[in-house]
Amino acid sequence: MLGAAALLAFALAACAPGGEGGGEAVNLKVWGWRQEDVAAYKKIFQIYEKAHPGLTVEYLPYKNTEYDTILKTGLTDSNGPDVAQLRSYGLLQPLVGAGSLVPLDDQVDKLGGFPKPVLDGARGEKDGRVYGVPFAIQTLHVIYNKKIFADNGIAAPTTWADMIAGFDKLSRAGVTPLANTVTDKWMLPIEQEIFGAATYGGPDYLTRMLSGSAKFTDAPWVNSLETWKSTQKYWPAQASGVSYTDAQALFTSGRAAAFPGGVWELAGFAKADPQLQLGIFNVPPAPGASVDKTLVPGYVDGSFGVSAKSPHRDAALDLVRWMATPEFGKALSTELGQISPVPGVEPQDELLAQALKAYQANPSPYVTYAYFSSGTPTAWDLASEAFSNYVLGRSSAADAAAHIQRGVDQWFRPKN
Repeated sequence: MLGAAALLAFALAACAPGGEGGGEAVNLKVWGWRQEDVAAYKKIFQIYEKAHPGLTVEYLPYKNTEYDTILKTGLTDSNGPDVAQLRSYGLLQPLVGAGSLVPLDDQVDKLGGFPKPVLDGARGEKDGRVYGVPFAIQTLHVIYNKKIFADNGIAAPTTWADMIAGFDKLSRAGVTPLANTVTDKWMLPIEQEIFGAATYGGPDYLTRMLSGSAKFTDAPWVNSLETWKSTQKYWPAQASGVSYTDAQALFTSGRAAAFPGGVWELAGFAKADPQLQLGIFNVPPAPGASVDKTLVPGYVDGSFGVSAKSPHRDAALDLVRWMATPEFGKALSTELGQISPVPGVEPQDELLAQALKAYQANPSPYVTYAYFSSGTPTAWDLASEAFSNYVLGRSSAADAAAHIQRGVDQWFRPKN
């Protein structure tokens, strides 16, 4: 009887979830670029581990600026990740082209419920297949200090004139209206989208650009740069030397009333000062804007995909299938303070819910990053450099736009 019981126990262990290789414990390695998220992902993956005895999920982050190179190498053999956090849009394409990822269209049924624009962030441009489960949507706003606004009799603006009047009032009170950065160039295209999306026309203009009937050098786009720069008098003193972390500190310390950036800032701001009363608003159309409504820029931050070299492919696929479920989406939204793209998942955080609702009502693309990044040089790199020269007075808006267009023309071909 004891022998029979032992044989039965062995057979059950061999059939247990996650029990690849005759019941051997499986450790799935998930690589990522967010070193600050280790504790959060540990809690998230514990949910999955509890339902899959014998399987562990380990989140291994690398330095953000080094991650792309490390991942490219790591995906070439079985010692790399089983599941990898992937960049979105054009930045995903080198990995797709190298055959480093498993197509998920036929593997993850729940992807069929994701909106097409969300899946576009994880899609191969040539074959149209989806290679990752999107994990977050980032939306871009002006984040403001509710107490400073209230103390100065200012409400979240609904018109461009209201916004400028509020900024003028803050300036007269000795408060810096906008905590913009200049030295961290990657933030400049984000600032331009926040203040200039309605001026160039948002999604309608993008459609024309992709078809070849509009360019960066056309008037609407050039005007959007001028719209953004028209707020420069409300930026910090000596803004040319203000870094990203300097700008964050100006805002969290109360020396600046607002910070133009993404919803990813909210958790960090709240942690820096739990007493901060945060609000968000989107910039109303400026005079002469191409559209007469307030647009909300946003984009897919990234996705999770399966390595084609993973020795635990079946287990890795099971994990990313779970990442497409509301259970994962809710856990990620709660633990990381992010907007989950999983259909049906509503953020519990009030500001995230407000951001998502506004984005769903009037979405606008992050053009230079999301849709002109599949070739070299990317529009995002070109814009970061050109916008720096522009705000520092070294070039005009037309010069900055021409710099982007010349670089993109080297590889971009319109989609008919």
